[in-house]
Amino acid sequence: MRIPFFSSVDEAKQDAAYWNCSAIETVGLRQYVPLEQSGKFSAHIRMRRWVIGFFACLMAVAPLWGMAQASSAGSNASKSSRKKTSSKRTSASKRTRTARRTKANLSPWKTPDFGDPTAGDWIDFEDLAVRRAAVEALGNFNGSMVVTDAATGRILTIVNQKLAFDGGYQPCSTIKIVTAVAALNEKLITPDNQFRLSRKLRLDLADAIAHSNNYYFSVLGQRLGFERVTRYARLLGVGEKACLNVPSEKPGALPAAPPKNGGVGMMTSFGEGIRMTPLELAAMVGAIANGGKLMHLQYPRMVMGRIQMEPRLKRLLDFAPVLETLKEGMRGALLYGTARRAAAQTSEPLFGKTGTCTDYERGAHMGWFAAFNDAASRPLAVVVMLTGAGAVNGPVASGIAGAFFRNLAATGYLAQMGQRALESEGWLSNTN
Repeated sequence: MRIPFFSSVDEAKQDAAYWNCSAIETVGLRQYVPLEQSGKFSAHIRMRRWVIGFFACLMAVAPLWGMAQASSAGSNASKSSRKKTSSKRTSASKRTRTARRTKANLSPWKTPDFGDPTAGDWIDFEDLAVRRAAVEALGNFNGSMVVTDAATGRILTIVNQKLAFDGGYQPCSTIKIVTAVAALNEKLITPDNQFRLSRKLRLDLADAIAHSNNYYFSVLGQRLGFERVTRYARLLGVGEKACLNVPSEKPGALPAAPPKNGGVGMMTSFGEGIRMTPLELAAMVGAIANGGKLMHLQYPRMVMGRIQMEPRLKRLLDFAPVLETLKEGMRGALLYGTARRAAAQTSEPLFGKTGTCTDYERGAHMGWFAAFNDAASRPLAVVVMLTGAGAVNGPVASGIAGAFFRNLAATGYLAQMGQRALESEGWLSNTN
């Protein structure tokens, strides 16, 4: 309601007439009364006011309605986004599970990394101090560990006997020992002879062994040829039983022809087509350690058998100087090559060779390490063979061997090795 002040009633009436209202005079105050109250308000005026009021209300409500719509749209978009994100996550999770199942189905590795390597072992006839050190070092890795007296061929312990006696596995890069012996003895290379592997890289034999260079040994194998490689492998005991009078032992095997996968080069760098047991490899590195005597490995089952055991020579290798040459590279493997984990575990001077590859026939990823310690009279030959999947390889196996020597040294066992121990146990050193 409009409440103006006028100087006279006439002025109020004139103003009321202009605004289509009736003027009412009150004491000291002039005011307007709408025509609908005075009975003079027309229908079209009411319609006009109703329309104006409707649009005024609409204009007042419109911003609120827009805000409500925007809020609703944002909520719906948020819900849609959450649904899409959830859908994407579910889809990604499904793809991941499918990929894992596919990878598991397509993976050549069917052997678990871990287990109980001591299950089923018979230990009454083993050197218990050596066995304790070996079991502690191997832990729960799925594999086998063989320790022999390199001078006499006596087996001191076999952890996981079932695996060790159950035929051969692909030897991976440990076969490079055979390749190096053959190339040196056939005068294809000299210890100082360097191969040009690329424009900037040259390697001699010691560095090639230490770093386990595949190309180097592949080239050597191709130059040697299949016949010479297999002949030296047989001389070093591959493909024949390593033990004397152990009926449960199954030997490894040599191929009758170059493997289809990579030919002689793959055979001499990765051991493709060759099957070798940890016992055969232990006898081989034992021959390097003792100066060229490939011994029959013996596993005496009784106390009297251990006391009265006589070393048995399988064959005397006529390339002993060549075997001595390998030691530089095998020592380099621990100092700056693939077996540094072994050197990190023990201060005992060791010589060794690692091996890593996939044995598709066995469905296992392989980790090998063959080593011996620097003891003039009584070196120990140690072979670690791991079978599994992604957790095993040659460097891991070398770390286990290093831990074994550390554990054994802590008992004082290595300090007692020597001529006095040889005589007290009744072992004969004359194997000629």
